[in-house]
Amino acid sequence: MSDTYTPPKVWTWDKTNGGQFASINRPVSGATHDKVLPVGQHGLQVYSLATPNGQKVTILLEELLAAGHAGAEYDAWFIDIGAGDQFGSGFVEINPNSKIPALLDRTEAKPVRVFESGAILIYLAEKFGAFLPTSGAARAETFSWLNWQMGSAPFIGGGFGHFYFYAPEKYEYPINRYAMETKRLFDVADKRLAQSRFLGSDDYSIADMAAYPWLGNLWRGEAYGDAKTFLGLEEYENVGRWVREIDAREATQRGRLVNNRKGLLERHSAEDFAALVNATV
Repeated sequence: MSDTYTPPKVWTWDKTNGGQFASINRPVSGATHDKVLPVGQHGLQVYSLATPNGQKVTILLEELLAAGHAGAEYDAWFIDIGAGDQFGSGFVEINPNSKIPALLDRTEAKPVRVFESGAILIYLAEKFGAFLPTSGAARAETFSWLNWQMGSAPFIGGGFGHFYFYAPEKYEYPINRYAMETKRLFDVADKRLAQSRFLGSDDYSIADMAAYPWLGNLWRGEAYGDAKTFLGLEEYENVGRWVREIDAREATQRGRLVNNRKGLLERHSAEDFAALVNATV
């Protein structure tokens, strides 16, 4: 780097810093405005955006419906994080951390809020008894890979993706640091997928649904500009095999379209997909 930065003794917030995210990033929590969230006719209400974290939940819900779990019908409402929807009072009541996705389960006697994508996946998998082994080594392995992804996402998104693609200035050190870590994570997944059809076991599970939007978007070359070329992701052949197999699942395809500007901003029934026959994400 040509310049060095000397941190002050006490950090203070400068609203002008932060590039394109300066208007929505802040060092405090809580609501910035009053806004009641909409509620649809179904018991499950999802408030989200089709980022990798958001897609995890809608993929699981579409897979549950495809597997015959009628109780998994849901309404999905679009949360525009660029406009600050996540700081509305209604959203903060469900997720005090102001991050998508958020779930409100109104099928219980007292509505249940669930936030953090991994927590939502576990909650729904256990509620419907699907996509999560019930006991033994397979259950432990699935939880291990689910939490591996949850711990990995900040390195890929907030680390590599931010400094390589979004940051207003490019610096060699952070790009190298997080490119190295992203490739290491791909290598971890690639070696696991050389041993197993899916991450948790030979059965598709919430561990795959968690990792797939993150690794898949990068492996296909759909994230962070030309990151696929920069990172040399073609070398991870087992990840590629896994991504292609999951890509082909119709329920997963539908899940990726929900709360997506290229698909359905809102989803209230399976019929909403009828007008999207030729849509791709």
